[in-house]
Amino acid sequence: MTEPPKSQSPEVAVALQYERPAAPRVVAIGRGDVAKRIADTARAHGVPLNENPTLAVALSQLPLDEPIPESLYRAVAEVLGYILRTTGALR
Repeated sequence: MTEPPKSQSPEVAVALQYERPAAPRVVAIGRGDVAKRIADTARAHGVPLNENPTLAVALSQLPLDEPIPESLYRAVAEVLGYILRTTGALR
């Protein structure tokens, strides 16, 4: 998910869902006001946000609910690692 400074809206926000052993999937994509709503909803539910505009744009081109392509595994793995460290699930 792309997170701007709190005073700005993200240009693009993407929500991922990851359930082992399957590859992560894009479950929400938004631009402008919809991106802001995605980020606000994530914050309200305690979901960590990660700012990576380049990855967000690449992920926003994918069909919803389809596994991410192998070419994006490394970048998405870095985001998932960040989230796991942030939440304390990965030590």
